[in-house]
Amino acid sequence: MFTKSFMGFALGMGLLAGSAKADEPGVLYTMDNAAGGNHVLIFQRDAMGHLSNAGNLGTGGSGTGTAQGLPSQGSVLLSRDGRWLFVCNAGSGEISVLGISPRGVTVTDKVASGGLMPVSLALRHNLLYVLNAGGGVGDKDNITAFLFADGKLLALPNSTQALSRDNTGPAQIGFSGDGGTLIVAERLTNLIDTFAIDDDGLATGHKTFSSDGTTPFGFDVGRQDRLFVSEAASGSASSYTVSDDGDLTVIIGAVPTTQKAPCWLITSRDGRFIYTANAGSGSISGFRVGHDGSLELLNEDGRTAITGDGSHPADMARSHDGRFLYNLSNGNGTLHGFRVSENGSLEPVTVVSGIPTSAAGLAGH
Repeated sequence: MFTKSFMGFALGMGLLAGSAKADEPGVLYTMDNAAGGNHVLIFQRDAMGHLSNAGNLGTGGSGTGTAQGLPSQGSVLLSRDGRWLFVCNAGSGEISVLGISPRGVTVTDKVASGGLMPVSLALRHNLLYVLNAGGGVGDKDNITAFLFADGKLLALPNSTQALSRDNTGPAQIGFSGDGGTLIVAERLTNLIDTFAIDDDGLATGHKTFSSDGTTPFGFDVGRQDRLFVSEAASGSASSYTVSDDGDLTVIIGAVPTTQKAPCWLITSRDGRFIYTANAGSGSISGFRVGHDGSLELLNEDGRTAITGDGSHPADMARSHDGRFLYNLSNGNGTLHGFRVSENGSLEPVTVVSGIPTSAAGLAGH
């Protein structure tokens, strides 16, 4: 457990708050997801990609305390300008907002999430959507919207929408590239939901599509509004086009990683590669993205990087300039950093240990 005081972190914040430039340092954030009181864990990143512990800060809410974190992607979210951090308190059903400035990091708001067990967040301008996985804890799954301004969240009236059924095991929520479509991955139903976002920010026109692979989990949206989805049970990844009306069309389906349980997925900053974190194999698989959105493994054995047996690689984040890729491995409480080469290969540059195995979410710049 991290016990280092947070106060020292403020001294180095001048270069880190706001939008950073290439070759400048940055920051990574995860959370311990502790049932007795959730904390954001903060790591300073130098220009060479190395990480150092920069303290922790309580969110005012509670996590689940579950080993290997949350079965979701995107439970910690950083605004594009790096000034605001949004955190799911899955245990207490709340969202915390943290403001980031040269003076340090402070909690500016905490609100009820509109359901139980918030597990994923999506932000577009000042519109924040929360994915509540309440169906697994006696409630119902839903999505709920908030308007964000000046460090505060205001619930958007009539924004709560159901998913395909009460308990879908939802894993992630996110926007399409143009922000016109909201996307949700449902693990238990093998479905992908889409909603149209109207001018008032409300999600309408709910549609469902069968995942090409089994158990859609993490996803990311790349160039030309192409959707890339990891499929945990089939050990694969698929790509789709997203139409203006929220329709999904398979580009290439269920390309094997040759690894086990690829749950989390992220695109490279330039959109030329995607990476899956393979929770069951202790590895990361890289794929080359074709001009048509097709996928091809970078390595024949599917292991572009190795995090180790039992490491359970989970959430991933990239630096603002795309030079580094980071992975939270909450099976053994480590945080791995890799340099992203021109050909998409990953070179290990840093490892931080001592992170609670309940940790979940990863965001940074």
